[in-house]
Amino acid sequence: MTHRAGQLWEQFALPIEARRKRTPLLINPANLAPLAFPRNLVHIFDAAALREPTWYSSLYASYQRRLLPQIARRAEAVVTGSEFSKNELVELLGVRREKVHVIAGGVDSRFSPLADVGQARTALSLSAPYVLCVASRTARKNLGSLEPAARLLAAGGIELVVAGGDRPQFREQAAAGSVRFLGYVDERFLPGLYAGAIAFVLPSLHEGFGLTALEAMASGLPTVLSSAGALPETGGSAALYADPQDPLAIADQICAAIGNKELAAAGAARAAQFSWEQTARALDQLVGELIASK
Repeated sequence: MTHRAGQLWEQFALPIEARRKRTPLLINPANLAPLAFPRNLVHIFDAAALREPTWYSSLYASYQRRLLPQIARRAEAVVTGSEFSKNELVELLGVRREKVHVIAGGVDSRFSPLADVGQARTALSLSAPYVLCVASRTARKNLGSLEPAARLLAAGGIELVVAGGDRPQFREQAAAGSVRFLGYVDERFLPGLYAGAIAFVLPSLHEGFGLTALEAMASGLPTVLSSAGALPETGGSAALYADPQDPLAIADQICAAIGNKELAAAGAARAAQFSWEQTARALDQLVGELIASK
C-alpha cells in the first residue's frame, strides 16, 4: 500500500469499518487519525512543522498546519513523548492540557556495548576511530553545525560519521565537507555502529524526545546533545549540552566527551530507566482508563 493509499484508508475506509464493528477506541501510533471516527487515541510526536515550517516542504507544512490541530482537538486523548512536546501541543494545536499524556519511548535491548562492532565496521567500511551521529540529513537535524568538529577530529585521525537517510517531506541539510555521511544504515548494523563509536553527538534544532540519544547511551557512549527541544529532558544530567547555533561549542563538548568514562556510565544508567515494556504498560493503562470511562 502506498503512503497516499494508506492516508485514504485511514481517513475514509477505516472509520467506516471501526463504526461497523463498534470499536470502542482506535489507537493511532503516528500523528494521523481518521477525523470521521469519534473515538481516537493518537500519538503525536511533536509540533515541529507548526513551530518552524521552513524545516519542511511547503506541501507537508501546509498539510500539518491544517490537519494536526483538528486531529488533536477531536481525539479522546493525545500521547506524546516529553513534557516539552506536551507544552508545544497545547500551545500550537490548541488541545486541552488534560487531554495530553506524556509516555516516553524506550530503548531496545539490542543497543548494548556488547553489540557486534566488527560486522558493522566491515559492512560500512569504518577503519578509523569515529564519533557518531544518527539523524536524517534534514535541516531540523542541523548537521551542518558538525563541520568544525569534523575538521578538528580529522586532524587527530578521528572521523565524524552520520547515519541516516533523506526524507522527502523535510528540507535537506546542505552537505558538509569533512563530515562522512553513511546514508541509510541497515537495522542489522545499527547496534554495532553505535557500540563501535567513541562518542555520540546530536545537534538538532528541535526534538520531541530524542530516541537516538538514549540508544547511544545504552550502547555505552559518552553523549553530547543540543540544548534545544526535549533533549535536555531526555538526557538529564547524563549528557553534555551545547547551543545548536554554536558549532564551536559543539566541537568543544565533543572533545570533552571523548574518553569520559564517568559520562558514559551516567548515560548507561540513564538509558536503563527507559524500556519499551514500561512504555507499553503506560499505554495499556491509558487505553483501559479511556474505555472504562465510556
